[in-house]
Amino acid sequence: MEKSYDVFANSERLVIRRFGMQDVQSFYHYRSNPDVARYQSWENYTLQDAESFVSRQSASSPDQPGTWFQYAVALATSDQIIGDCAIHTLGADPRIVELGFTLAPEHQGKGYMHEALCALLDYVFGTLNKHKLSAFADVRNTKSIHVLERLGMRREGHLLENYMSKGQWIDEYQYAILQSEWLNKHQ
Repeated sequence: MEKSYDVFANSERLVIRRFGMQDVQSFYHYRSNPDVARYQSWENYTLQDAESFVSRQSASSPDQPGTWFQYAVALATSDQIIGDCAIHTLGADPRIVELGFTLAPEHQGKGYMHEALCALLDYVFGTLNKHKLSAFADVRNTKSIHVLERLGMRREGHLLENYMSKGQWIDEYQYAILQSEWLNKHQ
């Protein structure tokens, strides 16, 4: 199977790669699911939203200070995307990045996101040589909290009414892990 996109990381079952226009339908399928959108910033995700997003991501570059870069999470056997993960390289200090992730409901509970994020963190701390990775999770989003804690990330804060989403103030937990912590656990 010929691939026309960058591969950033691999795991046993997954490929972490650049989005391509062939991913629009699969991306739209899970992003338009209300259960997936519950703890995210979007609502009523349209096919046009997906096309525009994938087009922008396929033309952007990772590790640009002040920007997010979204990585497609694809099954290694079929190249079908089942989710995505993102890194926000902070403009104030590009040695620190923020993590985000989404997984299609039919692929949840199988260890895919843990596997994808382990590969991504190896890339972030090994290839990109970042100092620290942080993540924020809605305190109601127990699945994401479990993923972050399973990665070995430490809860560093409980931020009360930290942002407005869908008409209500949301509490968040802040998680983080240092490069030295990740590398010591995974060598």
